[in-house]
Amino acid sequence: MKSIRWAILSLWVLGSVGVLAAEPKKLVLVAGKPSHPPRMHEFNAGVQLLAGCLKQEPGLQVEVCLNGWPSDESRFDGASAVVFYMDGGAKHEAVQESGRRLKRIDQWVQKGVGIGCMHYGVEVVPAQAGAEFKRWIGGHYEHMFSCNPMWEPSFTEFAEHEITRGVKPFQIKDEWYINMRFIGDISGNASKNLEGAIFTPILVAAPSSEVRNGPYVYPKGPYTHIQASMGRAEAMMWALERADGGRGFGFTGGHFHDNWGNENFRKVVLNAMLWLAKVTVPVDGVSSSVSQEQLNANLDPKPAR
Repeated sequence: MKSIRWAILSLWVLGSVGVLAAEPKKLVLVAGKPSHPPRMHEFNAGVQLLAGCLKQEPGLQVEVCLNGWPSDESRFDGASAVVFYMDGGAKHEAVQESGRRLKRIDQWVQKGVGIGCMHYGVEVVPAQAGAEFKRWIGGHYEHMFSCNPMWEPSFTEFAEHEITRGVKPFQIKDEWYINMRFIGDISGNASKNLEGAIFTPILVAAPSSEVRNGPYVYPKGPYTHIQASMGRAEAMMWALERADGGRGFGFTGGHFHDNWGNENFRKVVLNAMLWLAKVTVPVDGVSSSVSQEQLNANLDPKPAR
């Protein structure tokens, strides 16, 4: 009788573990408020499109927050990862409320929550959040140190990483930022182990002399320190495995909304979102398709310029 009780108890424990294991990871995508002309910085449309591409991924629940930081912060409860796709700098949603939000995000990070930032969302004022962004995602854009040319890099080689699964070489024009402020003051174009944190460049290409010589989007430049690095490859997307076991990534593309129609541009970001939430990336990466109708959906009402 005793052995039967133990068998029943063991089955109950195993069943409970199975239920817990089946609990989906929660990914929260936070879109910034409208900015820029039509089909640029379409944060709201972008996160909804990407969420749609992820809805069939097993083990993942996606929550979308539109038009900035949500008034109901319970939407972050239970999140495994949070991605910010929004305007940055001094008006970055993460630095508002006199640092209260930064402290809130830091509490998530201490619990192992993954943090991702995309396009302008990788830029912060160093004195406000530079140290935090280096620690959370591995780096950030710094005004007048980094620069933001419009150019068309060709991504031909990829690091061995879950984020690069199934990604094929591609070339696409975007406002790809370069010369980022990375953790440990590294250049960012090679993998590095920094006191237990593993930094991996994901999208790397070398800007031509024409790109380095400007003009950049703002300020137009050129900057002598950018020119001085002529020939150096630059990381425009990177991943960080933090020493505490959490994860982070930065992606500098995403200026032009229609670029989400490019399969490989889209796949590397979708893969990164799964990886950030600690959901295993499929061997061939996230499979998705996007129609023109989907690209046209949910665009912010913006006056043509």
